[in-house]
Amino acid sequence: MTEQRIVKWGIMGPGGISDNFATELPHAPGAELVAVAGRSLDKAQAFAEKFGIPRAYGSCEELAADPDVEIVYIGTLHPIHKENALTLLRGGKSVLCEKPFTINAAEAREIADLARQKGLFLMEAMWTRYLPAIVKVREWLDSGAIGDVRILKAEFGFDAGWNPEGRLLNKEKGGGTLLDAGIYPVSFASMVYGGEQPSKIASSVLIGETGVDEQFSLLFEYGGGRTAALHSSVRLSMTNDAVIYGTKGRIEIPGFLFAKTATLHVNGEEPIVFKHELEPSGHFYQAIEAMECLREGRKESQVLTVDETVRIMETLDRIREPWGLKYPSEA
Repeated sequence: MTEQRIVKWGIMGPGGISDNFATELPHAPGAELVAVAGRSLDKAQAFAEKFGIPRAYGSCEELAADPDVEIVYIGTLHPIHKENALTLLRGGKSVLCEKPFTINAAEAREIADLARQKGLFLMEAMWTRYLPAIVKVREWLDSGAIGDVRILKAEFGFDAGWNPEGRLLNKEKGGGTLLDAGIYPVSFASMVYGGEQPSKIASSVLIGETGVDEQFSLLFEYGGGRTAALHSSVRLSMTNDAVIYGTKGRIEIPGFLFAKTATLHVNGEEPIVFKHELEPSGHFYQAIEAMECLREGRKESQVLTVDETVRIMETLDRIREPWGLKYPSEA
């Protein structure tokens, strides 16, 4: 059994997603949140007071210099993920970085190279991969329960309303559905097909008034008749379901992002339903995975390797290239 030593965490970015992470971290045995940093010291101090965090800093550099912190969760806006991650790695901190990992694949490779150079743990915070229902889906896939996978259908969308200055519709902030919502079905396709990326990509996109992608439809081809049909939007409410079709049956995952159930349908047999009530919503499972890796001396998770994260970023680059979509930092 792995030694359950205490792992001391820091948080970079006292925003909404970090609020979720800090709320759920106590559900991860052996986790201790000891520091938070933001570009505004006042916001970091308010966040620290809310969660009983001992230390608050007004910069990433100060957090990176805290000798008590072993690993940092990055919950800032994705255009500054690279800057934050490199600063923390240079300071000797392991990193759990919120999705999307970066703006593009080049940035992801730069972070990955530094983590390997420093011998530090690095992981993308694609939290859905660690939910018990999704773990069960991978077990069914690995066992060949539905035979050879041929078709995946997955979508994630919500109506964020019209707020041109808000994060989701602001190109300066990396807005648009691809990097915010669309990365979920794209990453799920990567998981279903064992980390393989599509050989061909066809897409349709709606670029809105603010210059960001408000919705898209994708068709991935992998060869051998294997495909993935993926949809995403930040202006449409969607069912957010996923279905995996194989030669012997199918797997249905309602609301796959927040999966509480998954149903295995093997042709000619009674369905098998897996249920797991999340407590509270499941963001802490990724912290458990990261801490297990740290305790065992591993530099990455095998559930989502650093190389797969980079390959997914390469796929996101390929998707938006024909759209002519570039972010300000890429100009």
